[in-house]
Amino acid sequence: MLISTVSYANDSPIKPDRIITYGVVDIDATKEKICTKGYARSVRHVTESTKKKVFLFYKDTDRNKDSYEVDHLIPLELGGSNDIINLWPQSYTIQWNAHDKDKLENRLHRLVCKDKLDLPTAQFEIATDWISAYKKYIGDK
Repeated sequence: MLISTVSYANDSPIKPDRIITYGVVDIDATKEKICTKGYARSVRHVTESTKKKVFLFYKDTDRNKDSYEVDHLIPLELGGSNDIINLWPQSYTIQWNAHDKDKLENRLHRLVCKDKLDLPTAQFEIATDWISAYKKYIGDK
């Protein structure tokens, strides 16, 4: 079993543990595919069993799962994979939360689809430090 070494704020991971969740893309997810309306919904498939494993890897077995989502580090709308190494439990209730990351995902998706940002750069920036990417593409909160 993997052991989490991530720093926690209020017992919640702000960023994923890079040992557990290092991100992976779907090699079939081209720019043309991800920019097709409904693409992310059509490929979203994370089973309850996989979600439970994600919480287990992060030693979050006792937390209120309604306060978290199992999030894709590299989002599906940017060509991310449903593989467990691209998933982590992200809080809805801390300062930098799942709703904030969703805003960034939407912004990066729009930029990629309007040819204002290339897909590999968007994938890299959100995977390496999504908060810095948020500040770069959206601004401070």
